[in-house]
Amino acid sequence: MEALTRHFAGWLVASGILAMPSHSLAFQLKLEQVTGEVYALVGSVHGRTYDNHALNNTMGFIVTGKGVILIDSGASSQGAQVIETAIRSVTDQPVKWVINTGVQDHRWLGNGYFKARGAQIIALERTVNAQRELADSHMKRLKRVLKDRLAGTVPAYASAPLAGNKAVVSLGGVKLELIWPGEAHFADDVIVWMPATRTVFAGDLVFMDRLLAIQPGGKPLVTSWAKAFKAMATLKPAHVVPGHGAPGDLAKARADTGDYLDFLVKNIAPAVENMEDIGDVVNRLEKAPAFAHLANFKALQRQNVNRAFLQLEAAQ
Repeated sequence: MEALTRHFAGWLVASGILAMPSHSLAFQLKLEQVTGEVYALVGSVHGRTYDNHALNNTMGFIVTGKGVILIDSGASSQGAQVIETAIRSVTDQPVKWVINTGVQDHRWLGNGYFKARGAQIIALERTVNAQRELADSHMKRLKRVLKDRLAGTVPAYASAPLAGNKAVVSLGGVKLELIWPGEAHFADDVIVWMPATRTVFAGDLVFMDRLLAIQPGGKPLVTSWAKAFKAMATLKPAHVVPGHGAPGDLAKARADTGDYLDFLVKNIAPAVENMEDIGDVVNRLEKAPAFAHLANFKALQRQNVNRAFLQLEAAQ
C-alpha cells in the first residue's frame, strides 16, 4: 500500500499538482520527484524570511525500505517540521538519517528536531568543525529573521563525524558518498553522490534558477569555487539536486553556476592583474546578459563582481 501511495504521490509531483504548504499561510515548499525514490524539496529562490522559515534553499530525500535519508535539515526546529510534513506526503517511513552537506544555517540547524526523533546525523568532520565555529553567529542572524519561530532550535551535530575528504556510507541499502570537492560557497561544504541513480546532491556548490552569491571576507576564492564545480562535474551526474533552485541536469547546473563562475574568473582575474579600477570593472560587468534571467541578478551582480575583485586582489 505504501508503494502505491508513493507512486501516486510521484504522479502528482510530476504533474505539478502537489506542493506542500508550510505552517505559514503564504510559504510553500515544492516537492519534486527527481528519479525513482529520490525527491527534492525546493524552497524560495529569494531571501530568508519569517514566512518561509528561512527555507530559501533546496533539500533532498531518499526513501528506502528501512527509513528516509534526508539531505539537509533546514534552518530551525519549526522548519524541520515543514520538511517532515512534505516527506510524509510521499511515505510514512520516518527520517532515520540526516546528512549535512554544508555549514550554512539552513543546511543543518534542523538537526536537533530529527535527532530527538531518533535520526542519526551524518557529516564530514571538517563540516562539523565549521558548523561549530559558525553556530552562534547563525543563530543570532536567524533570531532577527525568524523571531518566535526559532523557539526550540538548538544546534545539534553529528556525534561521530567522518574523517577525511571522502566517506562512503550505506544507509537502508543505499550507497552514498560524501565528497569534499574543494572550497566553494563555504570552505567546508560537501556534495553527496548516489552512484545507483547518478544523482548528486550538490548543496551550496550549485545554484540553479537564481544567481549565486559570492561571500564577503575574501574566502573562499571564486577560483576555488570554479575548480570545485569542475570536480563535481567529473562525476557526470544524470541528476543534480542543487542547493538553491529546482533540480535539473548537469547542463543546467553548468549554465547557471559553472559558466557564471568561469565568467567571473575570466573577466576579473586579468583586470586585477592589470590593476584596473574596481569601479570600472564593476560597471563593465554589471549587465552580463547570459545570466540576467536568473533570480536576484540585479541585487547581486555588482556585489559579486566587487567581492570577487577584492578576493583576487588580496590573493595576489
